Amino acid sequence: MNKFLLSIIVPVHNEEKNIPILVERLSKAVQNYTYEILFIDDGSTDSTLSILKNSAATNKLLKIYSFTRNFGHQNALFCGYQKAKGDCVISIDADLQDPPEIIPTMVKKWEKGTQIVYARRQKRKDSPFKKLTAYIFYRFLNILSDVRIPTDVGDFRLLDKTVVTYIKNLPEHNKYIRGLVSWGGFSWDQVEYNRDERFAGTTHYTFSKMLNLALDGLISFSIKPLRVAMYIGFVTAMLGILGITYALYRRIFLPHEFWITGWTTLFIAVLFMGGIQLITIGIIGEYIGKTYQESQNRPPYLLKETTNA
Repeated sequence: MNKFLLSIIVPVHNEEKNIPILVERLSKAVQNYTYEILFIDDGSTDSTLSILKNSAATNKLLKIYSFTRNFGHQNALFCGYQKAKGDCVISIDADLQDPPEIIPTMVKKWEKGTQIVYARRQKRKDSPFKKLTAYIFYRFLNILSDVRIPTDVGDFRLLDKTVVTYIKNLPEHNKYIRGLVSWGGFSWDQVEYNRDERFAGTTHYTFSKMLNLALDGLISFSIKPLRVAMYIGFVTAMLGILGITYALYRRIFLPHEFWITGWTTLFIAVLFMGGIQLITIGIIGEYIGKTYQESQNRPPYLLKETTNA
């Protein structure tokens, strides 16, 4: 038996059909370690919590932290990092797309001194749309972000307790943990694996949630969108100056053509300028909104009950 403590964090939300198999596979994968498994129930409305309690009744190494409502996946992860006591901490989703069986391989890399071990998806059994959006998400984020995040990795990773302590002590409330892990500059390595299909149920990461996650990551780690908006403003201003110059030229040198109505040009110009303005205002609004949320200083989650904790 190893002398260190291994903590496993599992955020769960309405995963009643996956819990029994997940507990079995996780327990088998870490049976040679001293471990604890922390299930963070993110406001489940099905029988997920009761199934977890039944499992925890027979295995005191299973700990449950239940929220009063759904606070979101990133906040559930943060709760796990706050409560974990391990020398290294592994986070994994409950849909069984990520295989617990590669955990020993990740731990071996950590034992050699690596502080972060990512599980990188080599192949994934998802829909073409899901693959395309995931591909675009990581590449687009790295183009605009000031922090480079490894591509094709999710929240299945191992963190040394030093990294966990750093994340817990960060003062910001809206934590995009994938970005924060990379931002710290700790040593890292990766383990490649083939991602399976979801075992049961439907994905909780819809396109809109993925889009919101991308926006959170982008706004948390870069001001490039504001600069892009400024550059677009300069370009449109130059186009406006050219348009004014052209109109004056026609008025002075071609007065007989000046009163010809150009509805198409006017319509396109109004829509173009209006669209640019709305996009720019939206970008500024996102940053202002994040600042407002930080100023509220609300806790990222509220606990309803705990088991074996």
